[in-house]
Amino acid sequence: MALQIITAEQRMAEKRGHKMVICGQSGVGKTTLARTLDPDKTLFIDLEAGDTAIKDFPIDVIRPNTWQECRDFVCYIGGVNPSLSREPYDHIHYERVMQEHGDEFHKKLGKYDTIFVDSITVAGRLCFQYCMSHPDNIIERSGKVDTRSAYGMHGREMMAWLTHLQHIRDKNVILVGILDSKVDDYGRTNYELQIEGSKTARELPGIVDEVITMTVMGGADGVKPYRAFVCQTLNEWGYPAKDRSGKLNVVEEPHLGRLINKLNGSEQKKDLTFVDPQSQPTERGEVQ
Repeated sequence: MALQIITAEQRMAEKRGHKMVICGQSGVGKTTLARTLDPDKTLFIDLEAGDTAIKDFPIDVIRPNTWQECRDFVCYIGGVNPSLSREPYDHIHYERVMQEHGDEFHKKLGKYDTIFVDSITVAGRLCFQYCMSHPDNIIERSGKVDTRSAYGMHGREMMAWLTHLQHIRDKNVILVGILDSKVDDYGRTNYELQIEGSKTARELPGIVDEVITMTVMGGADGVKPYRAFVCQTLNEWGYPAKDRSGKLNVVEEPHLGRLINKLNGSEQKKDLTFVDPQSQPTERGEVQ
């Protein structure tokens, strides 16, 4: 297929989904966020077997039990990756899953605008279990697992899976995961996504459009605790966050439906700003 120039008018008229990661501590209400989406147009990927939060919510669910099923589903909705010549995600993989599930299942997927994955933390565990038992990572002489090789395969598998999800242009993909906090030797709190292997946690923010931390604020000076989204990299709490759209405020309401509407809105992207620290007034009101 020859390269084509997509005009600005064509590109802006395309249906485009948003890819985002919602991270937060366990119990903060990440799974419950699915209730803020349109149930008729959302497919819930239940990897945690923990859908109590949406028990009475009329939303369609898929429950993959293995990493192979996770790969098949993503290949099924994402199609063929033309840059690959072997499984997963090549034309042979796609033809196989199409034969197994059929066109009828594929047509049903067309009604969904949003894929809600709960959670990427468990997806990473399933992937790691697959890698630890893969023949390529078993030492022939001893029969033991080559852990270093398994971690390398895990990083490649996860990045290929996430990249394939990212290229599903017409659907929103929401990945939720647990946020870990660690205090270093200097008393500083550092946050990172809880997921097997360092490669995925390190490179995931560069793949998705939005990285959002769901946290609890308030609770001091008479202010009742409340949940909130932290959406911008430059935030005073040091939470992991990123907004590729440029349309979100530092703190947003924890409602995915309204958040996606804001991302889809006609509001212009906010330009990056720079303030010279030397020009800021001091405590005495003087300019440095």
